[in-house]
Amino acid sequence: MHTSHFAPTTPAVDVVPIRRVLVSVFDKAGLDRLAAALKAGGVSVASTGGTATALAKLGVSVEDVSAITGFPEVLDGRVKTLHPSIFAGILARGDRPDDLAVLDEHAIERFDAVIVNLYDFQSVIAKPDCTPAQAIELIDIGGPSLVRAAAKNHAFTSVVTSPAQYDAFIAAIARGGTTLHERRRLAAAAFEHTANYDAVIARWMARHAGLVAEAPLAAPPSDPSGEPPLPARVTFELERRLPLRYGENPHQSAAMYAPAGTHLGLAGLKQLCGKELSYNNLLDLDAATRLAGLIQDPAAVVVKHTNPCGAASDGTVAGALAAAMAADPTSAFGSIVAVNRLFDRESAELLCAPGLFVEVVAAPAFAKEAVELLTTRPTWKGSVRLVEVPAGDPWEATAGLELRSVAGALLAQRPDDECDDPATWRLVTKATPAPGLTQDLDFAFTLVRRLTSNAIAVCRGTSLAGAGIGQTSRVDAVRIALEKAGERAKGGVLASDAFFPFPDSIELIAKAGIAAIVQPGGSKRDPEVIAAADAAGIPMVFTSRRHFRH
Repeated sequence: MHTSHFAPTTPAVDVVPIRRVLVSVFDKAGLDRLAAALKAGGVSVASTGGTATALAKLGVSVEDVSAITGFPEVLDGRVKTLHPSIFAGILARGDRPDDLAVLDEHAIERFDAVIVNLYDFQSVIAKPDCTPAQAIELIDIGGPSLVRAAAKNHAFTSVVTSPAQYDAFIAAIARGGTTLHERRRLAAAAFEHTANYDAVIARWMARHAGLVAEAPLAAPPSDPSGEPPLPARVTFELERRLPLRYGENPHQSAAMYAPAGTHLGLAGLKQLCGKELSYNNLLDLDAATRLAGLIQDPAAVVVKHTNPCGAASDGTVAGALAAAMAADPTSAFGSIVAVNRLFDRESAELLCAPGLFVEVVAAPAFAKEAVELLTTRPTWKGSVRLVEVPAGDPWEATAGLELRSVAGALLAQRPDDECDDPATWRLVTKATPAPGLTQDLDFAFTLVRRLTSNAIAVCRGTSLAGAGIGQTSRVDAVRIALEKAGERAKGGVLASDAFFPFPDSIELIAKAGIAAIVQPGGSKRDPEVIAAADAAGIPMVFTSRRHFRH
């Protein structure tokens, strides 16, 4: 009768020697170091396919899994390790005489460690030319099963799932085995690994199958906006990307997390220089870059406390930046600046002017000369953060959803990031906006959607002149925006993120000399508001789309 080399033990016996291992790795990085350690430690190695070939070339004597199972690899390698002779050797409990008796009865040897990493499904599906057939072939079956089995039996079996873990494992071999503490940590990492792997596959499969929601058959296929229903379940793993000194206030700990594998939007930001980013910096960066991304022409946005205090578009980034900084110079001090094109030397020269100070500058890319100027010339050169934010759809990793936390739960919605189409807007007054105001109205309505509601934006040309933000009454938001704009309101345009509930706002707008209004409409008092605009001779356009931002 065959005798297992592994003597009965219990989890109380801390160290498990590494005498026999199963190795099957897709990622061959570091395999040479591992092979050398296995040879030096006299470890018996079982392996499959490409891994067995690679180990043999490195001088390791390898027992083929087919020799253990008595069954060849079949179905183009889809089935090779799925066999009791493999899994019993991984899952047998070292402190159970009945488990060890089963191994003896069937001539099965225990594995002290399983070294497995999985097919790189994430990278394959990220390729633009990836076909469904290619993706499906990269769904690993045996690998996750081996990893989970070893992780479950971590009291007796080590599981290594990444080349980054090799050095610690090699050290354990040399000193006589892994400790229970090490095996627990490896098991935890293994379950995280397989959970993320399955989540990536689940998201891809849902898209491939056209599955967007689990809804009753009688439910309508979409909501009134024409969008598909929201998913019934969203699965992703969050990984810590950026530790932060603290949260909104110094007594709150904080970090930025992102779905594993995604590197778009702020999840893929690259900081070129400056102090570390703060929690509040990131909130302001989100507001600034999202608004800049909505504007088609070269644009600059200046944000303070998540709201634009300056924004403009122009023929050049430098021209837009100059106009945006001039909109509210007081608020622009210590602000976050974002542009939607290359941040060039001319733009950097503007920020180097005496008396200016910005916390962060964000752009898709920076010219080398601009970086040199901003990090050597102004008095705040040592503290400014220059951040590159990659282009692309940042919502793909969250099933197309914008997520926001509330106590004990998450709210989800489709992002309000689609540009409005002025061709669908409706003139509701007798007076018609002057032809030159069409672009201004479009800019103002684009801008107001990124202000905190209740929100009003007053623009002169394609530049913000004044904003009323976060007010509990719309007429107060109008009053503040007009006061901020001052004389620039005369001949400018005004945008509201939602309807005017009463005509009192129109009276203030008329006194300020506003040349045209754009608003969603939809109030039961729309006729009264339209009548007030007609009485004042102010053109007003309804968009039929509200843009609240709470």
